[in-house]
Amino acid sequence: MHGAYMLREMAVSAIRTSKLSKDYGVGRGLFELDLEVGSQEVFGYLGPNGAGKTTTIRLLMGMIRPTGGAAYVFGLDCRRDSVAVKRRVGYLPGEMPQFGSLRGKEVVAYLGGMRGGTDPKVVRSIAERFDLDLNRRFREYSSGNKRKLGLLLAFMHRPDLLILDEPTSGLDPLNQQEFYELLREARAAGATVFLSSHVLSEVEQICDTVGILRAGKLVRVARLQELRDAGETSLEEIFLSYYSETDHHQKALPE
Repeated sequence: MHGAYMLREMAVSAIRTSKLSKDYGVGRGLFELDLEVGSQEVFGYLGPNGAGKTTTIRLLMGMIRPTGGAAYVFGLDCRRDSVAVKRRVGYLPGEMPQFGSLRGKEVVAYLGGMRGGTDPKVVRSIAERFDLDLNRRFREYSSGNKRKLGLLLAFMHRPDLLILDEPTSGLDPLNQQEFYELLREARAAGATVFLSSHVLSEVEQICDTVGILRAGKLVRVARLQELRDAGETSLEEIFLSYYSETDHHQKALPE
């Protein structure tokens, strides 16, 4: 029975969307997204600012209501089963919520309690890796340290799925490398990773598959190994091919 359950779990996609849409009007939003992310995959979600990456993530987390379509995490409906989804997901928002005068350790305890508890050893280990002082108040943290706390909150309960919105924004190169290593360890332990980014070099380093979003529509999904095997087109060339020089998003493209 246990074996049958495991096989069923493996067969269920970590993320699946069907015609998922959020229309903000005047051509802004997300439109009829059909996406599937397999278990233990590291999926890079690419696009400049305003393409719809954060909207997708907020829909997956049940934070906003879709205009149409549906989204599922491990077979759970992201709207109807949002509480159950959140228990299985480690989420890093693009902008951290403000925790004011709470100390880092108090934020950890508060959110850890909502998720059914965390292992203090895991919390301590991640904090040490990022050189993050959990005794300081949130409002005293630099933007980089707030990002580190966000990563700690996402990883600390060893979730089945990590949903990370621009995870290395504000991190120095040393801490970026620490994040990449933490990501590899989580994936080796069985986690699936869905991360949004506009940094192509980062995506090429850590992702298995990429999806390219333009003006709210998914225009390409490609496995990076297949692109490497083809040896003809770089990820940057593919990405830029979807954006003309006159595109108003062009200024948001990576250097």
